[in-house]
Amino acid sequence: MDLEFRKNEDINLQLVSELKNRLKKVYTGGGEKAAAKQKEKGKMLVRERVAYLIDKDEPWLEIGALAADGMYSEHGGCPAGGVICGIGYVSGRQCVIVANDATVKAGAWFPITAKKNLRAQEIAIENKLPIIYLVDSAGVYLPLQDEIFPDKEHFGRIFRNNAIMSSMGIIQIAAIMGSCVAGGAYLPVMSDEAMIVEGTGSVFLAGSYLVKSAIGEDVDNETLGGAITHCEISGVTDYKQPNDQACLDSIRNIFSKIGDYTKAGFDRIAAARPKLDEKEIYGILPENREKPYDMREIIMRLVDNSELEEYKTGYGQSIICGLGRIDGWAVGLVANQRKVVKSRKGEMQFGGVIYSDSADKATRFIMNCNQKRIPLVFLQDVTGFMVGSRSEQGGIIKDGAKMVNAVANSVVPKFTIIIGNSYGAGNYAMCGKAYDPRLIYAWPSAKIAVMGGSQAAKTLLQIQAASLKAKGEVITPEKEAELLKEITDRYNTQTTPWYAAARIWVDGIIDPLETRKVISMGIEAANHAPIEKAFNVGVIQT
Repeated sequence: MDLEFRKNEDINLQLVSELKNRLKKVYTGGGEKAAAKQKEKGKMLVRERVAYLIDKDEPWLEIGALAADGMYSEHGGCPAGGVICGIGYVSGRQCVIVANDATVKAGAWFPITAKKNLRAQEIAIENKLPIIYLVDSAGVYLPLQDEIFPDKEHFGRIFRNNAIMSSMGIIQIAAIMGSCVAGGAYLPVMSDEAMIVEGTGSVFLAGSYLVKSAIGEDVDNETLGGAITHCEISGVTDYKQPNDQACLDSIRNIFSKIGDYTKAGFDRIAAARPKLDEKEIYGILPENREKPYDMREIIMRLVDNSELEEYKTGYGQSIICGLGRIDGWAVGLVANQRKVVKSRKGEMQFGGVIYSDSADKATRFIMNCNQKRIPLVFLQDVTGFMVGSRSEQGGIIKDGAKMVNAVANSVVPKFTIIIGNSYGAGNYAMCGKAYDPRLIYAWPSAKIAVMGGSQAAKTLLQIQAASLKAKGEVITPEKEAELLKEITDRYNTQTTPWYAAARIWVDGIIDPLETRKVISMGIEAANHAPIEKAFNVGVIQT
């Protein structure tokens, strides 16, 4: 291994180490004191509940683990958004799990909590996966109620989704394992089945204090909405369980009896590991996000047997397209080539840039995969579309629009991994979050922004300097340098994968070695939902 490889390896392993350290902190939830209080009540902690519920010999894919990272500091923080979400297996059946963390503000809902819950439901709806809710929440976090209560994508959308999912035949089971208050009470009741833990579970529209304030009635919470009330008097809940373990065992028992499902029929054979060492990815991926490298070397360490049936190899070389397998599943790969290449016409094509011929090739390949019912995997390291008079006269906007059209109208499931840069319209064409990938994850090396940091900082500096000059302020070279540093630092912070993961612009950040697991579990999930819509791109300029 050369010196450059070792340097890259060290940097990328440091990034993975940072990821693990951040996740380790997130996994502690609201801290030891809050955890001790839950234990005193005889309750399991949220991650203990999830670990007990899921099959031990099957993988677990967490969604939004870094949600709210660095956010809500003025409110004491909200680790993981106060809720654990993911895709796992219960009694051999793949499903989505949503579990409130009562150690974080008693499981209260922050704005990001609602966003994360809606994302989990979206995944269940798209893939027709069963969903399990482990409810333990004090309801809306009142200091931020205006950011969570009334809008379309706020708290109420969750119950609307409950109703829609029920009409679609998607199985929903809720376990009331703690508080379930006010509007949140509708979630378990709108599920197919609801169970409650005796002594710790409670569900009501208003707690005892609010009842006393509203109508003057003196009543304790257990009488108002405990297990006996709802299992023996109101009939709101279907099963009464003595403790958390018995409740989770009951869910596993129910899931063991669920019938089979109609499959989409995506092709899968016996899985094979890549022939090339996956760990070499760390040494191949450069520290400098502008430095070229050969994306094929990354692909060959992700696909089974390191085999890729490449499409139009010599044409549109700034995008690599090809058929391969990941964990046995057939996939169509669309990846940005970061190596500088020379086209057949003798033109140099710079890495990470989408040219007209590349967009044309990718469009055709995406359409072919839709025709063949092959899931698409996008590997993003893109700086955008090529600019300049030559590109404009060559119709780059038209060719880019065709690619975006094909991505937007694809009916096969799409999965996106942001490896490096994800800038501007390149993010859109390579199936960014706005284009409905079933799952979208980032490596720690990712950068997500409308444009690169240096270009954006200089543009923002010009705007800010002009504004200050208009107010009569003198901009000295020292002041300009100070402004540039301030703008650059702020912009660079906003382009990190941590910033994106905190806001659920991506479903999470993963070690590159987890990429195959993410894609495989994602396609298995998508296989629950047969494709019912025909592929049609509508009107497209030629």
